[in-house]
Amino acid sequence: MGLTKVTVTVSNLTKSKSGYEALFLVDTGAIHCMAPESELIKVGIQVEGKAVYELANGQPVEYKYGFARISFMGEETVSRIIFGPDDVESILGVVALEDVGIGVDPVTMTLKRMPAISLK
Repeated sequence: MGLTKVTVTVSNLTKSKSGYEALFLVDTGAIHCMAPESELIKVGIQVEGKAVYELANGQPVEYKYGFARISFMGEETVSRIIFGPDDVESILGVVALEDVGIGVDPVTMTLKRMPAISLK
């Protein structure tokens, strides 16, 4: 299967600074978004806590997290974002996708707007 990427802008909750814009890997296996810690700090996203996350290889790793405005495809949501290592590939997780009603078409590997956001 191919990789799906989308341009995303991450900003602090008050939009008091310009955001971090990058090409994010769409990862429906990831719950939350992740971006390099140095970029998140630069745009004013504050650390709110720490949590243990399971990597794709099954290894548990503790990361800091905060809350950010996540903007892509003309939509915006507020979501948890993980402060990843500075060499990490930025990831757009499934919560942000579902929050704005966008899904991944598994055949074409493209992002598509859902006719409605599910409440179930």
